[in-house]
Amino acid sequence: MAELTIYQKPTCSTCKEVSQILKDANVDVEAVDYFTDPIPKAKLKELIRKIGLPVEELIRKKDQLYEDLRLGEKKLAEGQWLDLLAIYPDLLQRPIVEKGERAIVARPARKIKEFLASFAPEALPPSLPTV
Repeated sequence: MAELTIYQKPTCSTCKEVSQILKDANVDVEAVDYFTDPIPKAKLKELIRKIGLPVEELIRKKDQLYEDLRLGEKKLAEGQWLDLLAIYPDLLQRPIVEKGERAIVARPARKIKEFLASFAPEALPPSLPTV
């Protein structure tokens, strides 16, 4: 079983950077391209709980789709945001990295080093100093 899971868009530059950091750290990773393998709503809800932020904080507010749908003008409940994320995965901040009962949005990419270090700082290779 993988040490952690990364939910990503493989063409995203930050996702690529985080994936490379994880590879360099020899971390066993399960990569999920949530554009081809959508995250079920129940799993999204679980990830939101693990991240510890309201769903609105995980929305890409600078995305053109956010503007096109005029989401800044609407007050949506968590269930409505989850419905939108299921239809429009581009609205979800990425990458999301999950390990056990914790998850983070690894944006900027250096956040992944802090996340890894919080589990076992001594396990980080010397080439990956904590930030």
